[in-house]
Formats: sequence, C-alpha cells, structure tokens
Amino acid sequence: MRTHTLLPSLLLIGALSLTTACSSGSAEPASAGPRATSGSPSPVRTVDPARLKGLEIVNDSSEQRSCPFATSYPDVPGAEAMTAAMKKDVEGRLATFREGSCGNGSGGELNISHQFLVASGDVLGVRLTTQDGSAASGGLSTRTYWYDGKAGAYRTAVDLIAGGARNAFVAGLKERLKGREGVDSVSLDDTFSAPASVTSALGDMAFTTDGGLRVSFDRGVVGPPAAGNYVVILSKKTVTPWLSAFGKRAQRQTVTPTSSLDLGATQTPAPVVPTHTASGDDDTDCQKVTCIALTFDDGPAAPETATLLTYLAQYKARATFFTVGQNVASHPELVHAEAAGGHEVGNHSWSHPDLTKLSPEQIAYQLGRTSAAIKAATGKEPVLFRPPYGAINATVRSATKLSPVLWDVDTEDWKYRDSARVAQTVIDKAQRNSVVLMHDIHPTSVAAVPQILRTLTARGYHFVTVSHLRATL
Repeated sequence: MRTHTLLPSLLLIGALSLTTACSSGSAEPASAGPRATSGSPSPVRTVDPARLKGLEIVNDSSEQRSCPFATSYPDVPGAEAMTAAMKKDVEGRLATFREGSCGNGSGGELNISHQFLVASGDVLGVRLTTQDGSAASGGLSTRTYWYDGKAGAYRTAVDLIAGGARNAFVAGLKERLKGREGVDSVSLDDTFSAPASVTSALGDMAFTTDGGLRVSFDRGVVGPPAAGNYVVILSKKTVTPWLSAFGKRAQRQTVTPTSSLDLGATQTPAPVVPTHTASGDDDTDCQKVTCIALTFDDGPAAPETATLLTYLAQYKARATFFTVGQNVASHPELVHAEAAGGHEVGNHSWSHPDLTKLSPEQIAYQLGRTSAAIKAATGKEPVLFRPPYGAINATVRSATKLSPVLWDVDTEDWKYRDSARVAQTVIDKAQRNSVVLMHDIHPTSVAAVPQILRTLTARGYHFVTVSHLRATL
C-alpha cells in the first residue's frame, strides 16, 4: 500500500557525510560513526522540492520501538519508471527488516531517507540513504536513481558513463583508490571483475556544483568493512570525456540548472490546499468542558493532509501536527494551511530517526533544521516536539529547548490500515484531556477522522491543540 510522508537536501546519515574529499582524484575512507551532523562532504546545489509540480513523498513508518522503521522516497510525475525502481528497493529492504529484526530485541532500526540531487530540464536525480542498524556491517548504504526525460527512461548511476568508456573510467577509479588504507589490488579486481559487479559497486554517483563526479562506495565494497566508506571525486576535466550523452546532460543541469523540470508527464495533479482560516485564538476552557487533543505525526502528505484539514474545519476542531522536516520542505503550503486553520505545528525531526541513538549535535541538527523549515512555512517556530517512536532520554531532553509530547491513546494506525478500527479505538479509549496518536500519512487514518469528530462531539468533547490543553489545565 502506498502511504505518503517521510528535502531540499537530506541529512546524509552516517559516515558518508563525514568524508571531506574535495580535490580531483581524491579517495578517502569515512569514519564509522552512525550518523552525520552536518551537510554534504562535497558541494551540492540545493534543490527546492516545493517547486516540483505534483510531487508526492511515498512513506511508511512505525511507532513501535521493537520494530522502528521509517522509509521515504519521492514520486515525481513523469518519472514513473524511476519511482518503481525506488519502490522495489525500499519495499524489499523493509520486508527483509521486518522479517528479521522486528520483535527480536536486536535494537536495530531501519531509516531510508531521500535527497534530490538535480531536478532540472529533463533530468531528475535522487539519492536514497539507508541506515540499517540490524546489519552486521553497520548498515549504511547509498544509491542514486536517475531519470532521463528526453528518452523517457530510468537510468542507473553507471548509465552516466558511456558504454565504451566504462573500462577507462573503472581504471581511473582503481588508480585513485590504490594505496588508500584498507584497499588492495585483489579487492579492487574482485569488485570490478564483471559488468554486474561494476553496476552494483557504482551505485552512488552524482555531480558536484562544479561539474565533477562524486563516486561513493558503501562499506565493504572496495575495502574491508572496518575501513568504512570510500569516496572518489573526479574533476570535470577528467570525467567529462567518459560521460554518456545522458551523463553530460545531467552534469550540465546540475552545474547550471533551469528554473523548471519537464519530464513529459501527461498529467500533473493540481495541488489542493485548504484555505480555511481560524477566527482568533481558541477560548475553550478545558477546566469547564471536556477536552481532547488529536495529534497527527509524519506529515504533511499530499493529498491526505489537505483532506484532513477540511474535515477538522467542518467541526471547528483544532489539532496538533508533528511534522517531519523533509516533508515540510516538500509541502510548505500544507504546513502553512495547518497553522492558518488554527492548528499547532510541532517538530517530529527531519528524517524520523531514533533520537536516543544520536549524539547531542546530531539531535540538535535533526530538530533545528526541522524547526527552521516550519518557521519558513508558518512564520513561527514550534515549541513542541514528538520524539520518533516515543524514544526519549536525558541526552535528547538536554539537546533541545522544545517541550516533548508523547500520547495517552495509541491507535496503532500505522499497523492497522482499517478506518473503522482506528475510529473505534479513539472512541473507546478517549478520556478527558487525552492526547491521541494518529498519522496523517495514511489515507485510512484520515478517513477515520469524520466518525471520531462526529461521535465525540456528540458526547461533549472539544478538540484543542496540545499547547492549549496544557495551558488550560
């Protein structure tokens, strides 16, 4: 089932982001740290996903600490073949994770995030970064996906290189890798011994802003796993003669992007954004009436969040949205509509990792970047955050000034995609001043809301934001 949720640019998870190779022909092993705290190791041009017409973010996630996962990839009109390739890879990884790690107490976490590399002219490039804590080697891997709008075809990273130039290209990479700590000639020869292994090894290639090519190797591909990840950056002068026709267009669109993306889509869905505006502050006195706070995690999602806002407006109900930063970046108009409708917008991290497994700097980056995106969309910084999976400790608390919010009623709507069941769970478990956990990325959860609003309103409940509930108790 498709669900929507979990950037102009992504927090690259893991040691990959800590690599600082910048010169032509450099190759450096990365640190084995679990997640990065800051930007890309080589210059990349920021892509604003909000300008991509018809963009949807396809997502899935859990709120169960024994089975923590959050996956995300973009669906861009016209690039259906590329979307299908990402879907197959993400769903395969998720199925393997759920079969092998969920409920076994391993403490592993699966997080798949996305980053737009280029979205210009007839070229689309996306990187998926996967952190699989259940994997023996540390689980960090990256892969780039490319779409050629001119040919109407999905391209792998190796397709950036002309077929007749691949041997020379590989030889150039091997030459730059030789002599690096942990790399030996036997390992390199094995890695590049056959076309299939070449395609697998060269799974992550992308252009820098100056036209160079950055080639990233996952842990264990060109050296022992303990050595970490390796990156080679080839200068524009070096790599251009080896590029395919598509590779040259991708290079050009990265260096000098146009103002729009046209992949030849036959139909681009028009964005639907509610225009309801709340009248003044909420004057509900929760000491005198029965209040409840509905909260929605992981969005915004198109079109689910827009539909939900319409339902809430019909009952003059207010809610709290704990948004994921990379989705805020893709759909700021929906976050603006949330705030305009009288709802509260909270912080749910940038890419939905378990914050208790991060350093204070990494936690601050996840929450700070998301707060900045929320402020850009609404004009106001959030005051609340919900830690993914409800995972919080002293380190998380001390890394932010945001106030944490958990929940009293868990609908488990991420697990049970059944509108009637979700609605009945809320109706049966609702108590005065309850905080209810739901997700606006699931169509089934959104579809449950009218019954919840109708039934609980008839019972005298008033729907308020978390901050209003706290302030009036």
